[in-house]
Amino acid sequence: MAKRSRGQRKARDGGAVATNRRARYDYEITQRLEAGLVLTGSEIKSIRAGQANIAEGFGRFQDGELWLYNVHIAPYAAARENHEPTRPRKLLLHRGELNRLERALREQPGMTLVPLRLYLTRGLAKVEVGLGRGRRRYDKRQAIATREAERTMQRALRREMR
Repeated sequence: MAKRSRGQRKARDGGAVATNRRARYDYEITQRLEAGLVLTGSEIKSIRAGQANIAEGFGRFQDGELWLYNVHIAPYAAARENHEPTRPRKLLLHRGELNRLERALREQPGMTLVPLRLYLTRGLAKVEVGLGRGRRRYDKRQAIATREAERTMQRALRREMR
């Protein structure tokens, strides 16, 4: 039996296939939601192989439905008919959740829907979507300074405990 690559192992174990680490730095995430994805056969096979990138993705409402744009799912090599890698994909949420998100985006200018994590749960592809506001450069510096201060305090506490 052939040895699986790291990405394939992760995907089969139900771990994250793709994460958007940059989103937590660029956006202040206020709300998180888990959404299903409408995918074709070659897309789910490619995701199971760990061939997805959500770094440039964003969500947008169109005709009362939530769509995920700019998420790259690589073509599956063994497929007869492949998919377009960056096509818009529909997100599946309950109607109440959709209404709440649409209202938040409409009422609060500057809010954005950003995919945070793409993962498999019981064979189904799910995406964790965050509702966030873009950070300014000085906000990012402040977040880094706060994180560094927390680290130094934790180190000092650990030293005292010894």
